[in-house]
Amino acid sequence: MVDADQTFVIVGGGLAGAKAAEALRAEGFTGRVILVCDERDHPYERPPLSKGYLLGKQERGSVFVHEPAWYARNDVELHLGQTVDAVDRAAKTVHYGEDGTHVRYDKLLLATGAEPRRLDVPGTGLAGVHHLRRLAHAERLRSVLAHLGRDNGHLVIAGAGWIGLEVAAAAREYGAEVTVVEPSATPLHHVLGPELGQIFAELHREHGVRFRFGARLTEIVGQDGVVLAVRTDDGEEHPCHGVLAAIGAAPRIALAESAGLELADRAHGGGIAVDERLRTSDPDIYAAGDVASFPHGLFDTRLRVEHWANALNGGPAAARAMLGQEVVYDRVPYFFTDQYDLGMEYSGWAPPGSYDEVVIRGDAGKREFIAFWVKEGRVLAGMNVNVWDVTDPIQHLIRTQAQVDTEALADPHVPLDGLAS
Repeated sequence: MVDADQTFVIVGGGLAGAKAAEALRAEGFTGRVILVCDERDHPYERPPLSKGYLLGKQERGSVFVHEPAWYARNDVELHLGQTVDAVDRAAKTVHYGEDGTHVRYDKLLLATGAEPRRLDVPGTGLAGVHHLRRLAHAERLRSVLAHLGRDNGHLVIAGAGWIGLEVAAAAREYGAEVTVVEPSATPLHHVLGPELGQIFAELHREHGVRFRFGARLTEIVGQDGVVLAVRTDDGEEHPCHGVLAAIGAAPRIALAESAGLELADRAHGGGIAVDERLRTSDPDIYAAGDVASFPHGLFDTRLRVEHWANALNGGPAAARAMLGQEVVYDRVPYFFTDQYDLGMEYSGWAPPGSYDEVVIRGDAGKREFIAFWVKEGRVLAGMNVNVWDVTDPIQHLIRTQAQVDTEALADPHVPLDGLAS
């Protein structure tokens, strides 16, 4: 067991950091645990920010990972509203806070997450331009959507990724007009490909969302700080009352970079390079969650995964590795979304060009189906839409890399459980 006089420091108060602190105590670590968070809110989960909480269907308190009293009860020193500005690897210290607090660590976990990418166009400083990453963003955006809905206002969303589409669905439920501007040919083009992306386009069109595919924002027009319209590179101008920038997120690597840790290249999503134990190029520093780029043996590549399940599982895995346990972090990537009456779960990793075909099981027209991305008869990824309790067999197909008959894969009468046996 690790000595009780050791100090483990966790930088980042999101789900990964909070679950890592929980795992340290659950595994019996009796030393000092320090969790430093640059937000003033207690650690919280992010999916509700674009789903239930944004829609007003979840209370604020439901988003937090633990109740506030949990940290003191478990002897976790929680420092809210404090930014770690330096890591001194030689002295094994972290520096944070306006008063220059520094603390020595035995093991350090970087769970610094990601931040929304900013639009690089004139007008982004207007008050009506929004991002969605933090609880404060969601609180503000929820008020904005309610106001737009009451006044028949118009929201333009730059980006048709998961956040853009979930906010579009929420805005329509509030009654706001919505236009989505997306440079690709379909929503989620680089995640799902054109076949499945078109299904999401049709879903949103049925609910009144307008798309402008093949276009990019070039300017946000305003007056007296108020958004009036956006202009796009196809020469169009779209009057609106608010803009959401949903063009992706960038890993928060500044602290790791200044400390001289090895970083992953852009081809592998950037982030902090870690090994299969989530250990960085410094053996006493680990990284988990959105910021970590880890080697995945199943897909024979390095991945950086920006989804809830990665934070949920990666934080505890890093904690166990910090305690000296044998850890190989190779979870099958998983995420989910809820938009209108569509619920979806996705498992695996199948970027464009990595698969030969998409096999559909069920009725895509009714939006009750499972899609499989297949290469040489092996399932790389699966997405179940309004079909439930199939994540385990889908992930089993992916993990076993079994060669399957695609006709059987497409047949709803053939049990998924038997395809990889």
